[in-house]
Amino acid sequence: MIREGGDVMAAMGIAAGEGKKDWILEPLSLPESPCCNSDELTSLILPCIFCEVSYPAEDQQNLLRHMIVEHKLVIADVKLIADFKRYILYWKKRFIEQPVTDFCTVIRTNAQGPEENQVEYYLLCDVLPEDRVLREQLQQKRLEEVLEQQQQERNDSNFAHICMFCSEEFAGNRAILFNHMAKDHSFNVGLPDNIVYCNEFLDLVQKKMDNLQCLYCEKTFRDKNTLKDHMRKKQHRRINAKNHEYDKFYTINYLELGKNWEEVQSEDDREMIEQDDDWSDWQDHPVCVVCLFCEKAKDTTEKLEIHMKVAHQFDFPKLKSKMGLNFYQQVKLVNFIRREIHQCRCNKCGEAFSSKADVVSHMTETNHIMSMLDKSAWDQPQYYFPTYENDALLCSLSDWESESMDDNQATNVPVIAEDISNLQALKKNSILNCLHNPDTKN
Repeated sequence: MIREGGDVMAAMGIAAGEGKKDWILEPLSLPESPCCNSDELTSLILPCIFCEVSYPAEDQQNLLRHMIVEHKLVIADVKLIADFKRYILYWKKRFIEQPVTDFCTVIRTNAQGPEENQVEYYLLCDVLPEDRVLREQLQQKRLEEVLEQQQQERNDSNFAHICMFCSEEFAGNRAILFNHMAKDHSFNVGLPDNIVYCNEFLDLVQKKMDNLQCLYCEKTFRDKNTLKDHMRKKQHRRINAKNHEYDKFYTINYLELGKNWEEVQSEDDREMIEQDDDWSDWQDHPVCVVCLFCEKAKDTTEKLEIHMKVAHQFDFPKLKSKMGLNFYQQVKLVNFIRREIHQCRCNKCGEAFSSKADVVSHMTETNHIMSMLDKSAWDQPQYYFPTYENDALLCSLSDWESESMDDNQATNVPVIAEDISNLQALKKNSILNCLHNPDTKN
């Protein structure tokens, strides 16, 4: 067995005299990196669909201009194409297989002019089902790549970055850094799980800060202290959501074809507005009004008034009508009674008792319970404030004046007509003359 082990070690290229530090005891793997892709050199090049001309990826506009001028091809809604390189390569192959007119709409300029002045352009757009499907597939592919990248970043335990506000270093899960900046520096970029290409995002924000540029209004300042004071006072410790430079770093911008977060959000808002505002199934919490003199509670004011009349000989509607109490006077009266009962004191004679039951029994027996005609005791501003902050009875009070005036009372209100039989005398003796002539004496 020892010899076989030695043979195995020899087969692994481990000499007998080699130290353990050179042993390879587990499989190794090369680091996976985008730079190892087979199309490393060509990924940054955009070829023309028709000819051998190509442009750098950052020079996309010149490629589009070249295809319009030289080949009369117009690609509609370029911004809606998730992967322009793959889109170009696909149609380059298809145009070799079939004529351009099989796919493109032909647009003739100067159609009414001489034939030699007419120019035909070819419009490639998603009206063509094949083009539409291609764009959707590229969008789906891009979304899958973004979600895969995001998942890798979530699982990356080697993340390390310095806070741009306090220079404290954070390692491990990236959410720790974002939560720190949100909690300690009020810099909120949304949920960390919604961010992708995290390192690139942080580097971009750090670069703007290093350039003394406000992240929100994007103004530039003369030094770092001025910038920090500005962002703190103006509450600009947030990124400018209107700046599309940040769209790349939020997964919401990859969810739907050609739509950024603003368009997705506006659609959600419209759906909420368009919802049927049917409140027929609304069930309000039951009202629980408590008696002024005991702990009995009822679900309506009417039932409570009946209880107080039967159990305590306190006729609240009659009292309101007799005294002509308006809403605010009712509030003060209720708060006054509640306070007196809470302090176990008779509101009429002022005698104090050891319990609420004793004072209520005394007031009932002596008929002091309805003795509220003297307003001087309770019609005070201090009783605008509730004795109990959750007193539902105060919310259910109504204005006696508006309730008690029926049609007969309204028609019986005397109306005194102005006597215009001697109009000149009225004008001469009118008090309005004093307003026009301040020197006039009565």
